[in-house]
Formats: sequence, structure tokens, C-alpha cells
Amino acid sequence: MNYSMIILLILMFVAMYFFTVRPQKKQQEKRAEMLQKMKKGDSIVTIGGMKGKIDEIDMEAKEVVIDVDGVFLTFDIAAIRQVNNSTATPTQTTPVEEKNSEKIEEKVEDTEKVSKEETTEEK
Repeated sequence: MNYSMIILLILMFVAMYFFTVRPQKKQQEKRAEMLQKMKKGDSIVTIGGMKGKIDEIDMEAKEVVIDVDGVFLTFDIAAIRQVNNSTATPTQTTPVEEKNSEKIEEKVEDTEKVSKEETTEEK
């Protein structure tokens, strides 16, 4: 009886590690990597929702100066929620998106036909 209780406790701690601690560590590592890779000219979003472009980064003081439509604001690096790299390439459209756009165009054409028929019937 004692051994089964100990095994159950160990299994609970292992499960807790895999469901809470491990994903949180991965998220922290990903955030640290994002903050290390940011550079001048990248678009960012702060934790308050303010959007701007990085003008200056001071890693020693852990501060970043962002340009928000000509207004330069200094923030702590911890206040940055998201970094969008300025070198990102636009995504290519996939065949699924092309098919969906064709279906939308067909529906628009059908709607236009119906509305034309209704206007001719009213006259």
C-alpha cells in the first residue's frame, strides 16, 4: 500500500512538470530569443498595445527607444510584447486561398445577378 502511494505521488509530480513547468520554460526561452534578435527598424508592440519602430536599443540599461509616428518614447525591454522583424518576406498565397477567393468571386457574381433580376422585375 505504501509503495503504490509513493508511485502515485511521483507520477503526479512528473505530470505536473510536463504540463506546467516545461511549457513555461519553453515560452520564456522563446521570448528571450525574440528580445535578443530585435534590431533597429523592427516593428514592435508594447504590453500596453502601443505600436512603433525601434530607433535605439541599449542592452546594458535594458531600454529601447521606439518611434511612434515621430514621437520618441523610451521603454524598458520587459515592456515589449511582440517584435515583428522588418526583414520578413510577404507570404505566398496557397492553392486553398486561391480556391477560396474564386468561390467568393463566384458568390459575388451570383449576388449581382440576383440583384439585377430583382431590379428588372420591380420595373
